[in-house]
Amino acid sequence: MSKKPFDASSPAPPEPLVFFVDRSIGRKVIPAALRQAGEEVRVHDDLFPQDAKDEDWLTEVGKRGWIVLTKDTRIRYHTIEVNALRAAAVRAFVLTAKGDLSGQEMAEVFVKALPAIKKLPESPRPSLPV
Repeated sequence: MSKKPFDASSPAPPEPLVFFVDRSIGRKVIPAALRQAGEEVRVHDDLFPQDAKDEDWLTEVGKRGWIVLTKDTRIRYHTIEVNALRAAAVRAFVLTAKGDLSGQEMAEVFVKALPAIKKLPESPRPSLPV
């Protein structure tokens, strides 16, 4: 069996995706479901104070390249948060289901959407004006 010599010019393997679950969707059920699906997950309350300003944690999460999962549909109406999303090129997915879903139902939605979510970061991240 022949072995190819190491090629330093070959692209590095992609960094693993990390999903950031914000405080609006909880600390246990959804993170557990995502981890059971094999995903790497970070939880808002494990890293930030409960009352952290959205623009602060969005900026940090964006720097780390993590994917935000939230159900905070009001975020789009707050200029400061929208600017933080754009400035940090945050990839965010907002669950907009009408009515109250249980934690388990939300977890099922996010897990079912994982294949589509995982395809999007493969394309170049857009450069959005601030």
